[in-house]
Amino acid sequence: MGIFEMMEKFGHEQVVFCYDKTSGLKAIIGIHDTTLGPALGGTRMWKYEKEEDAITDVMRLSRGMSYKNAAMGLNLGGGKAVIWGDAKTDKSEELFRAFGKFVQSLGGRYITAEDVGTTVSDMNYVLMETESVSGRADVSGDPSPVTAFGVYRGIKAAAKFAFGTESLKGKVVAVQGLGKVGYHLCEHLHDEGAKLIVTDINQESIDKAVKEFGATAVAPNEIYGVACDIYAPCALGASINDETIPQLKCKVVAGAANNQLKEPRHAQVLMEKGILYAPDYVINGGGVINVAEEFSPSGYDRDRAYARVNTIYDKLMKVFETAKAQQITTAAAADRVAEERISRIHAINRMYVAE
Repeated sequence: MGIFEMMEKFGHEQVVFCYDKTSGLKAIIGIHDTTLGPALGGTRMWKYEKEEDAITDVMRLSRGMSYKNAAMGLNLGGGKAVIWGDAKTDKSEELFRAFGKFVQSLGGRYITAEDVGTTVSDMNYVLMETESVSGRADVSGDPSPVTAFGVYRGIKAAAKFAFGTESLKGKVVAVQGLGKVGYHLCEHLHDEGAKLIVTDINQESIDKAVKEFGATAVAPNEIYGVACDIYAPCALGASINDETIPQLKCKVVAGAANNQLKEPRHAQVLMEKGILYAPDYVINGGGVINVAEEFSPSGYDRDRAYARVNTIYDKLMKVFETAKAQQITTAAAADRVAEERISRIHAINRMYVAE
């Protein structure tokens, strides 16, 4: 599929390819929709197997950010960037500063932040070249703890809907991925008395979770089939697919990962299997709420940010109830909420243009 065909399929306004020979930067910035405001979304650094994988990832992720920002009630559009490289070996000041120049060239249409493979420290280099950076170390800092809190609240909402009680004490939660968000999520779950089954590609993270939370560790390819109440995907996307769904032995899928469904039809498959799915861009919206607070006229307020993140519980309950009442999937219900808001605003604000 060609680039313009993909843009038409996903509904993108703009896709920017960035290359800098000196630093070795290879990056793609996807701007999906700016109806609600400038496109906000983090920068992911990943060693993709091929160019097509990087393009597909940035298209899916940036579209997801449009829906996430709309569902969270933010006046921000959706964007995302990917840097093609190994986060362990390819980082440098010049690479992120070169990336910052490309972000600056977009004139405020795209605001970046940290994401998988990047850190607040990396964003400090980007900040040297552009003001279009959120999640700053000197303002709101690392959004991971806030994202994890939102996912935790979302899991409690899903438990309430699926089991009749929001209490997670004694519930078995299988957590796939112990990165920054996944690990903070485990802290919340452990504190409430949940029993954890965990996996990760990093053995050090697994060992730490076993020691601190009394978690049971399994191999990455075994996590899908463990007997549990809740499966929490917190690694890369597309983990809910034709191969993994038949293995699931849970009643709820609720986690921090973006683009958890490999294809939209998998929401229907989960529903037919009797598994409640918490739409990813709703349950993991805490991070974007937190960084959006940086743009508040009164300045960033952490308590206010957490109060807004706490409403993810109510947002998900509305999605679950809408899906049940209309006999549609929870993914479709969440999409309707986001699309309706974008459509309403579209009549008065067709495209964001920086002043």
